Amino acid sequence: MVVRVVLEDGDSRIMSIKEALDIAYQRDLDLVEISPNVNPPVCKVIDYQKFLYSLKKKQKNLKAKTAKISIKEIRLGPNTDDHDFNFKVKHAIGFLQEGNKVKVDVFFKGRSIMYKEQGEEVLLRFAKACEEVGKPDQTPKLEGKRMILILSPKK
Repeated sequence: MVVRVVLEDGDSRIMSIKEALDIAYQRDLDLVEISPNVNPPVCKVIDYQKFLYSLKKKQKNLKAKTAKISIKEIRLGPNTDDHDFNFKVKHAIGFLQEGNKVKVDVFFKGRSIMYKEQGEEVLLRFAKACEEVGKPDQTPKLEGKRMILILSPKK
């Protein structure tokens, strides 16, 4: 059986597998099959451990370059006072400027669930206060006893 062998200098030749293995052995390298589905199959004479190391290093660099976004959570009540509201808005703006997402939720305790409109109003006011640095992903939605709004940082 014959294979196309690509050497380290970029030179490629068609030869038998035995010859290719002999060349790899003489150079103290490995014969690695690159493309098995073509005719003839393509093999490369390389240092396999070095190849794996460089591949791992490339993947690590790609992973390091990806943006890491975390979600910060802020909890409000349907009757949150103005001072507390402004304090939490200031924190949310800081989180958004750092590049984090902010999950704002209004927690309804006991019978306060009857005032869903009040909770939605608080969340919309919160989104409006943060509109310079963040934008809401969707409208506020009710999940059980919580009404949730997620803000993403503006680029």
